[in-house]
Amino acid sequence: MEPKLGFHELLHVFSFLEARDLLCAAQVDKVWNEVSGTKELWRQLCLRRWSSCKTSQMTLGTQTWKEYYLCRSELEFRMECGRPEKDFICKAIAGHTGEIDELAYISTKECRFDGQEKSMVCTVSSDSTVRAWDVQEGTEIWSSPLQPAALVNVVTFPRLQLAITVDERGLIKVWGAENGWEQASFRLPTFSSALQACEHSEGPFLLVACAEGFLYALTVPQLQLRSRTRVFPSSPTSLLCSPDCQWVFASTQNSDLGPKVFHTRSLLCLVEDEPPVSTTLPIWLTSRACWAPDETARLMVTHRNDNGTQLVITTYELRTKQSREGVDVVVQQMASFLLPNSMTPPHLMKGHGSQVILLVSGSELALFTIHGVQLAAFQDHQRPITSMWVVSVGLPVLHPHLKSPWPHLTWLFISRTRAESSPLPLTYPCESMCGIKKRSLPSSRAAITCLGAPTDGPVDSPMWKATV
Repeated sequence: MEPKLGFHELLHVFSFLEARDLLCAAQVDKVWNEVSGTKELWRQLCLRRWSSCKTSQMTLGTQTWKEYYLCRSELEFRMECGRPEKDFICKAIAGHTGEIDELAYISTKECRFDGQEKSMVCTVSSDSTVRAWDVQEGTEIWSSPLQPAALVNVVTFPRLQLAITVDERGLIKVWGAENGWEQASFRLPTFSSALQACEHSEGPFLLVACAEGFLYALTVPQLQLRSRTRVFPSSPTSLLCSPDCQWVFASTQNSDLGPKVFHTRSLLCLVEDEPPVSTTLPIWLTSRACWAPDETARLMVTHRNDNGTQLVITTYELRTKQSREGVDVVVQQMASFLLPNSMTPPHLMKGHGSQVILLVSGSELALFTIHGVQLAAFQDHQRPITSMWVVSVGLPVLHPHLKSPWPHLTWLFISRTRAESSPLPLTYPCESMCGIKKRSLPSSRAAITCLGAPTDGPVDSPMWKATV
């Protein structure tokens, strides 16, 4: 009778096998099946294939290393085998002669593949034009006349089919999304530091912050002044509306002045001689903030601790309370944690779900819970990341034949860097923590990228890429 290899001997032999061979070995007998499914074998396979899969950088949770390897491999395979016009769209489009500064969807359902509605985006550029594009066809729908100054920001009201732009001198204009006709304008005394579209129950409004520290509320589409509120004296202000547009967060970076939260309705319906309903958060040297998209009033803020030596992320819940004097804002701290000392101060911050925070520091992306547990870290970019998008989709809609242990994934999109030769972009499924590398593209050739195989286009043309 031939001697049989023991468990440890088999484990040593199997450590030289690839994934396909391990799956075959698992079908031999019960012992081989047990050995071939060993955690350490599949962990080493993951580390050999994807260097970013480090135990210190990710939490597997209920996923095994084997499940992680097989699902990620399947995703990458389907990316390589994507069917043009069915699984992805990749179009090279030419038009803008300057750098594209901002992009916003005009179509109500963002990217569509059902043929029932066009997927349209609007872009502004340093070439002083605003343009609308058909994403599926890769064609320009309309372009505005040359404006007096470079356009620096754009927001849209898809329901009203309107795009609103502002130039570097503070001139705001409303454009019809269907034909590009100018409908109204409003001039700020100085340049604008922030624009926010607000679909409120009181009606659609535009919130604008200017460099002098004032917050303007303008009606849409007429751009009539509804209110003007001093927020921070002579300081550029950033704005963030809550998911339900009931709250507005206003801050000025790295200032001793604490950030403020306004109840939106009080900005739109000011009572004479009464200030809008607001509160100042008890923090200072604020750098970044975001709202939790799955909560109506959960705010996460990055700031310095009391002695100014460490970065802290604090999570707040907001609500209003009726009092004798009127309406008060009630702020409850939900969680707070210190960022690692080794981490560069983040320059981008987004919320995911109700519990996860995504931070970008230089070329690194990190995911934390609101309690400070680091879920993952990715260092796949070669140059600093300049922007990111978080878009929720259901995986069965994306790939109906993919059997995945993660029924719902959220895809994170990281856009180009400013450098011409920088890699663009990388796409990560947030919930599965599976980083999917994309092929590098020159910075002037891209504005949106989702799943699907890259397609070459003219170097001087913006590249659109989107999937469902």
